[in-house]
Amino acid sequence: MPNNSREKKLEAFGRLLDVMDTLRERCPWDSVQTNESLRPNTIEETMELAEAIIADDNANIRKELGDVLLHIVFYAKIGDEKGLFDIADVCNAISDKLIFRHPHIYGNEHYETARDVLDHWELIKMKEKDGNKTVLGGVPTTLPSLIKAERVQEKAANVGFDWEKREDVWAKVKEEVNEVERELVDGHDKDREKEFGDLLFAIVNAARLYGVRPDNALERTNLKFIARFNYIEQEAKKQGRRLGEMTLAEMDALWDEAKKLKLGE
Repeated sequence: MPNNSREKKLEAFGRLLDVMDTLRERCPWDSVQTNESLRPNTIEETMELAEAIIADDNANIRKELGDVLLHIVFYAKIGDEKGLFDIADVCNAISDKLIFRHPHIYGNEHYETARDVLDHWELIKMKEKDGNKTVLGGVPTTLPSLIKAERVQEKAANVGFDWEKREDVWAKVKEEVNEVERELVDGHDKDREKEFGDLLFAIVNAARLYGVRPDNALERTNLKFIARFNYIEQEAKKQGRRLGEMTLAEMDALWDEAKKLKLGE
């Protein structure tokens, strides 16, 4: 069970800082790491945390949060060694940012709903001293395309560039479906990719408008498909057969069995 004592939390964080100091001084591996060498591991740990969240696995969420926190402390330690910044600077910078971005809590603004907060969010960020100079400037270029589509749509919506009624988005989705179908009949490969991109962007927009995270939704479907396809493969092996030897009808029958078992749900 969590210990709600603030002193215990500070003590635990201080312990982690002490462990990091010791490892950096005495461990042959930790002592030679750099920002660049840690980066791939950081991406991996972040993905593992994302997987634990999708699985709603609280034990693993706690574990993976620790791994991500370790990396934050590690980067701060390297920054401290270079005389650039330390963990206190990191904590103070994010605290200052949060205070600045919440004038309805720390200032004289008055927002009543989460929608009110979002309506002002991007404009507040652009007023920051070192903030983004454009609405979409803060979207990382390296984000996976599906998440990037959602983020640019959210940011545009936060300054009023959005559908007046969310139901209107379905006309756009249908329009893009029709354009894809036309392109498949008489188009070229390059235009085909463009039209599929427009359709995916419209679907992401629809998901956003209805409060669905498209990346989460697609990943849950991925996991469901994997579980059900694995069932087909396992059942085929029980019959002493390989998937390539089965007819589509036979595989479909096993797929229906997997659906009835609610595998992956």
